[in-house]
Amino acid sequence: MKIPPARVFAVLVIALACRLGAAPQEKPSYFTTLWHLDKATRAGLPSITFHRSSYALVFSYNTSPNPAPLQQVDPAVTLLKPEFPFQLSFKVKVLQDVFGGNMDLWFGYTQRSFWQLYNLAASAPFRETNYEPEILLNIRTDFRVLGAKARFIQFGLNHQSNGRTQPVSRTWDRVVLNAGFERGDLSVLLKSWYHIPQGFEEDKNPRLNHYMGYGELWVYYFLKNHRLGVMLRDNLEFGENRGAIQVEWSFPLFARISGYVQYFLGYGESLIDYDHRVNRIGIGFILTDWD
Repeated sequence: MKIPPARVFAVLVIALACRLGAAPQEKPSYFTTLWHLDKATRAGLPSITFHRSSYALVFSYNTSPNPAPLQQVDPAVTLLKPEFPFQLSFKVKVLQDVFGGNMDLWFGYTQRSFWQLYNLAASAPFRETNYEPEILLNIRTDFRVLGAKARFIQFGLNHQSNGRTQPVSRTWDRVVLNAGFERGDLSVLLKSWYHIPQGFEEDKNPRLNHYMGYGELWVYYFLKNHRLGVMLRDNLEFGENRGAIQVEWSFPLFARISGYVQYFLGYGESLIDYDHRVNRIGIGFILTDWD
């Protein structure tokens, strides 16, 4: 049976029009992918996934390195201003749909190291490493606040330490409460915590809350494959104010690896320097945990 060419052409035109007219599938938001907030991102995904950013600042420059704590152990120690900081962070979903509700239980782990790679005269030592395990109950939410969608609320326990002995031992434990909000290409993470007091900690970390405050605000904006970010932290003490700001820019390179520029100014960059003002800028690479 011969089909008229005009009819074939009409069918092709209709098919093409339907394809062009079909609504494009909306890609998941940053928090949706990161915390498995919808059915699509929850189905068939591995349990191990990104947590906080994983990056390496191949070269960073700190204008004011702080040798004082380390000189308590070795008076001859010297520090260079160039350094190689890097961070590894992942999380594991322990339980999904806890009690049949909109809750998942996650275990997260973050490790941040400050490597004196260019200090060859001192055998390129690791100046400081902070270990931070935490457990978080992530509650999926769906309501609006000031035009933004509240994506989740988290409750959890957080431990952070540098695994060293006195006099350079640093450690603290926290109860945390976090909330995530999104609007378009803007993602906002509000973090708060309560420092669990322990008698012996006062000698290790005098006035820790004075320098670390009681929370952080993280804001990310996505522009195509670029990510612009800022972190703000403040102790809210107007008489003796202490805080920190971190500004970062991630730009595409190849596959799941992006270029990364980070600037940090303030207190609490690491536990060994929690009471020392740091002024650092660095450039390197970051694993891309967004699309």
